[in-house]
Amino acid sequence: MISVLVALACCALFRVRQTGLLSALIVLMALAFFMLRFEGLQVKPRDIMPIVVMVAIAVALRIFLTPFPNFQPVSAIVIITGIGFGRRSGFMTGALAALVSNLFMGQGPWTPWQMYVWGMMGYAAGALATTSWFRQRWQVCIFGGIAAEFYGLVLDTYSVFAFFNASTLPTILAVYSGGFAFNVVHILSTAAFLWLTYRPWMKQLDRIKQKYGIGSEGISRAPNEMVR
Repeated sequence: MISVLVALACCALFRVRQTGLLSALIVLMALAFFMLRFEGLQVKPRDIMPIVVMVAIAVALRIFLTPFPNFQPVSAIVIITGIGFGRRSGFMTGALAALVSNLFMGQGPWTPWQMYVWGMMGYAAGALATTSWFRQRWQVCIFGGIAAEFYGLVLDTYSVFAFFNASTLPTILAVYSGGFAFNVVHILSTAAFLWLTYRPWMKQLDRIKQKYGIGSEGISRAPNEMVR
C-alpha cells in the first residue's frame, strides 16, 4: 500500500505528465500481483464461496443505496469479511466488490483505486484480527471510521493529480472540501453499520467456518485442524 502511494507522490512531485494513468497502472500491477498469489494457493470452491456471498451482498446494498451518496455498507462488509475469514479473503472481497458494483454504477479510471483501497481495508482488518485490537465492538467501529476516511483521502488525492493536475492550491483545496461531506457520510455509515451488524454477522461467519472447516485465512483446514 505504501509503495503505491509513494509512486503517486513521486509522479506528482516531479510533475510527471499523465500521473493519473501511471498511478492507475501501478495499482493494476499491485492488484494483479495479489490475485496471482491468491490463485497460487489453489483454494477450493468452498473457500471461495464465502467471498462470493459477501461480494454479492456488498454489491446489492451499494446499488440499492445509490440514491444516498456515499451512504454505503461496502466498507463495513469488507472489514467484517477480513476479520472473519482473514486478510486475503478481505482483500479479494473489497477488490471484487468495487469491480462488480461499478459494472452497474459506471467504470472509470477510479475503479482500480477503489478496488485497491477497499481491498487493503479488508486486508488490514484481517491482519488486526490476529491481535487484541478487535476484542470490543467499539474498536471495530473506530477502525471502520478511520478506514472510511482513508478511503476518501486516497480517492480525493487521486482526483487532484489525475483530473486537476494539482495546478493551484485553491484547486486542491476545492477538491478536498468538495469531498468532505461525502467522506463524513461514509465514515458515519460505516461505523453505524458495523455497530449494528458486527456481532450477529460474526456469529454466523463463525458457524460457517466451523461447519465447513474454513480457517481464518479463508482456506480449508485439514480434518485434525477443524473445530469440532
